[in-house]
Amino acid sequence: MLLEDLQVILKVAEFRSITGAATALDMRTATASAAVKRVEASLGTELFIRTTRQLRLSSAGERYLPECEKALLVLELAKQNMQESLEFIEGSIRIALSSDLGRNLVTPWLDEFMDANPKVTLRSNISDSNIDFYRDSIDMALRYGSPNDSGMVGFKICDVPRVLCATPEYLEKNGTPNHPNDLLDHNALFYQLHDMLQNTWKFSNGEQDYKIKLTGNRASNDGDLVRRWCVSGKGIAIKSCLDMSEDLLSGKVISLMPEYKTTATELWLVCPSKQSITPSVRLLRDLFRQKTGDILSKLSTSGIIK
Repeated sequence: MLLEDLQVILKVAEFRSITGAATALDMRTATASAAVKRVEASLGTELFIRTTRQLRLSSAGERYLPECEKALLVLELAKQNMQESLEFIEGSIRIALSSDLGRNLVTPWLDEFMDANPKVTLRSNISDSNIDFYRDSIDMALRYGSPNDSGMVGFKICDVPRVLCATPEYLEKNGTPNHPNDLLDHNALFYQLHDMLQNTWKFSNGEQDYKIKLTGNRASNDGDLVRRWCVSGKGIAIKSCLDMSEDLLSGKVISLMPEYKTTATELWLVCPSKQSITPSVRLLRDLFRQKTGDILSKLSTSGIIK
C-alpha cells in the first residue's frame, strides 16, 4: 500500500468527492480514483459508499480513516525530526505576509534562507487581508498582532513601536507638529481595513491620553502604498517602525513627537496547528527574530525609538 494512496484517501474523505480531492492534490480524477480502489482492494473492504449524487464514509471507513491519519502524522513527524537532526531542510514554504513588511523586508530574508537551503521552494502570499489557512493553502503567516484563534499556534517575534513620520520636505512646507492637536492642520495618510478608515489616532505622553480624529486626502488598504505616499511627501502617517526602518535610518522620513507615544503592536509568526510546526518554521522563527532584533537595535541606537 503506497503512502501517496493513503493521502488521497484522506483528501477524498475531507472533500467527500474524488474530483475535489484530485483538484486539491493537483492530479487527474482517474489517478485519484485508482488510488482509492487500490487501498480498498488491499483492505478487502469499501471505505466509501458511492451514490449518483454523493460520496460518504462507510462504517469501515469511519473506523479506518482516523487511524490512517494518525499513522501518516507519525511518519511525517519522524521525517521532520530526521531532517532537523541532519540540519537538512527541503519542501515548500507557503507563507502569508503583510504588504509593506513582506515586500520591503521579509522577501530579501527569505531569499537568503532559500540560498542556504536550495531544496526549499517558496509560495508567498502578500496581502493585508486576513488569511484563511485552509482556503488559501498557507502553512504560516507573519503578521502584526497576536493570534485571535485559540486553535492556532503562534511565536512572538518582537514588540514593534509605531512612529508618526513625514518627510523633511513636507515639514518644511507645512510645519512640524509638536502636539497631537497640531495634527489637525496636517494632511493625514490613512490605512483602511475592511472599509474601516483608521482616521482616529491615539497618543499618550504618560500623563494624558489623546484621541485625535484627522482628515486627509489619501487612504488605502495596502500598507505599502501608505508608506510610499509618506516617503513621497504627501502627508503624515503612523506606521510600524519596521515598515519605515530603511526610510527612518536614511533620513528620508523623520520620526515626529517622540514624547507622545502611539499604540505599539507585536509581530507574530502564526501556524494553524502544532502539527504544522516544521523545521522550516522553527528556522524562520529564529531568522525573523534575529533580523528584526538587528533593525530595532539600529533604530534604538540612532535615537529613533526608545
